[in-house]
Amino acid sequence: MDAASAKRLQTKLGVGADGVIGRGTLAALFRYFGCPRERADELALAGAVHMVTAGILDTPLRLAHFTAQLAHESDNFLAMEEYASGAAYEGRADLGNTEPGDGKRYKGRGPIQLTGRANYREYGREAGFDFERHPEMVSLPSVGMSVACRYWTKKGLNALADNDDLLTITKKINGGTNGLQDRQVKLAKAKALML
Repeated sequence: MDAASAKRLQTKLGVGADGVIGRGTLAALFRYFGCPRERADELALAGAVHMVTAGILDTPLRLAHFTAQLAHESDNFLAMEEYASGAAYEGRADLGNTEPGDGKRYKGRGPIQLTGRANYREYGREAGFDFERHPEMVSLPSVGMSVACRYWTKKGLNALADNDDLLTITKKINGGTNGLQDRQVKLAKAKALML
């Protein structure tokens, strides 16, 4: 993101407008969407590293889409673990849930709500953690943010964000169009800050 765009966002968020998106700006952004201060700080700590690496901070539109999707998935950053029991995912071979209890064990966690044994295995191996054995680790905001950025990159979502393609991004994250209207509202809110 260029310095002028960063300063515009920082001014709207009421933080120091130095033109560099870092921990303070990201924490303020997450708080703007309803995240509690302590969690926002932890998400921002990881985000300042992993969002840069993932190219999410390269443009305001990418950041807007990323923020809107995570805000929807995590109920405005309030839920680092899915509210539902996960029973609905039981027996879902498409998620790698092949053992009894997998649905509840591998329910959505982290700001992107990583779901399914196969995803926990894959993203854990890439991060160097055994998420399959310890799925609760993804609920830690800093770990969950790292996973969200890795997921975003692996699914090619920056290119879709560059094309302002909310529908396809939603399908790649959710598997369908669940919550599309809320995602549209959150995207409009993010764009009002960033564009």
